[in-house]
Amino acid sequence: MSTQRQPDSTLEITATPYHLGIIMDGNGRWAQARGLPRLAGHQAGVDNIRRILEHCVHRGVRVLTIYAFSTENWQRPPEEVSGLMRLLGLTIQRQLNELNNNGVKILHSGRMEGIHHHLQKQILNALEVTKHNDRIILNVAFNYGGRAEILDAVRHIIQDGIAPEQLSEELFTNYLYTGGLPDPDLIVRTGGEWRLSNFLIWQAAYAEYYTTPTYWPDFDEQELDKAFAEYSQRERRFGRVLQK
Repeated sequence: MSTQRQPDSTLEITATPYHLGIIMDGNGRWAQARGLPRLAGHQAGVDNIRRILEHCVHRGVRVLTIYAFSTENWQRPPEEVSGLMRLLGLTIQRQLNELNNNGVKILHSGRMEGIHHHLQKQILNALEVTKHNDRIILNVAFNYGGRAEILDAVRHIIQDGIAPEQLSEELFTNYLYTGGLPDPDLIVRTGGEWRLSNFLIWQAAYAEYYTTPTYWPDFDEQELDKAFAEYSQRERRFGRVLQK
């Protein structure tokens, strides 16, 4: 991976999340502010994933989940949706070998239904090629929705004949798209909004939340360190009272 920028020495980072989730918001507004088409913003956003992934490795993050395309995003203009699909396909084609060589394990969270069969094959191939890597997990939430995820889990539980008295939070969690992954410790949203937007709504029950007005294409290593510095100041009680 490429050389890391020097971290901001004024930031005190004493803890980093094991599992970081990012809602990558603001690509379209970033482009519009520069007089560019929205798809140019999405391209800049995809290009930014690499440096954030590298910095996550540098800081010791073990799982990075990125919100790449939601089930609601199908409602966007058809040309933007098709452009996003092409962009993902090209990204897999161009970066898969490098990601694999750098020990990145790729996972997919979301529905395959509705995704073009050629793109489905590319996604499944990326999962297969990188399945033994263990440096960091890049979990791509693509065609993902938190409510859809919960409904799909319930459907599969019913199909498997699980009796109501057998059902527990642990069992239910294993039926989610993210089954096998720990819950996120920190959710970062760029672009200034304060919504979870249907992202990991079961898994993020006790996650810390951080938002920044910085648009995703401009969210660099120092911006991520600001989030980690804030995270370091949080007391994670999980409903308990901490003893002094």
